[in-house]
Amino acid sequence: MNSHDIRGRVALTEIGIGCAQFGNLSSVVADEDTFAATRTAWDEGVRYFDVAPHYGLGLAEERLGKAIKDLPRDEIIISTKVGRLLIPTPERAHLVDDGGFAVPAAFRREFDFSRDGVMRSFESSLQRLNVDYIDILYLHDPDDHWESASTTGVQTLIDLRDQGVVKAIGVGMNQCEMLTRFIQETDIDLVMLAGRFTLLEQGALDELLPAAIEKSVGIVNVGVFNSGLLSRNRPNASLHYNYSPAPEELVVRVNAIADICEKYGVFLPEAAIQYGRFHPAVVSTVVGVRSTDQVLENLRRYRKEIPQELWQELSEAGLSANLTTLSKTKEI
Repeated sequence: MNSHDIRGRVALTEIGIGCAQFGNLSSVVADEDTFAATRTAWDEGVRYFDVAPHYGLGLAEERLGKAIKDLPRDEIIISTKVGRLLIPTPERAHLVDDGGFAVPAAFRREFDFSRDGVMRSFESSLQRLNVDYIDILYLHDPDDHWESASTTGVQTLIDLRDQGVVKAIGVGMNQCEMLTRFIQETDIDLVMLAGRFTLLEQGALDELLPAAIEKSVGIVNVGVFNSGLLSRNRPNASLHYNYSPAPEELVVRVNAIADICEKYGVFLPEAAIQYGRFHPAVVSTVVGVRSTDQVLENLRRYRKEIPQELWQELSEAGLSANLTTLSKTKEI
């Protein structure tokens, strides 16, 4: 599987595994399923795994740490995130977490981009993952915390990078505007862009992606199925967009995209997972999984041969920008 070097600091495989579902996102996942998914991805050549304390109140980090413990650490790229401290709430442990994960509410999340907050979160992640360094450390969703995140938050990441306990640093968000500011105004290596550069929407082409190219900042593209709307061969009103029920006009638009895909023997999720790979700023596409079957299915989708004419027709129909003129198709 091809990989992309980021400023000589880390090399990311073109496909990465997102581990939010390892934290029981929406429903319970068995330990053995998360371990098997990790090993299957490894066997298929995937070397990049993304996680965060937010995912299952630390459960996802613990599970990933156990899944990789017998694998060569220097061949694995692990990213995790800081900015949400986990504060113990044992008095609420009999309740279910209200953050969308099927786990006991034994902690609450507290945004904190101070130096102390970042360091405490980082050190806790090292313990849960059972590693002594992190390859990529992101500030997690600092939408309402620009002042602290762009100053003490980023500076603490830079200090950790200088110390060698973190190899590369970045910011992860589901908006373009503030990520563009981080790229232009701070010394980061990567941004993780969630749901804003997909087959359905390409607003990132206006400012974010040009800024990334100019500053040599890599884009890790996530949320490529737009919360599920692009995850089925044929969308319907029961699917979600931006974590909410999909508006009817978007369902109509996605069905029009699916019509063109099927003319070329391609299913909608196959086009969706590949779309962003053509932009030269995109260094990896991270997809969430909870089982071996999902790992294999997403890799099959990514490896599907898609005719160049499909992308051109989508562009001519005004449904998606044609990115194939920007870079050559990458094989994995």
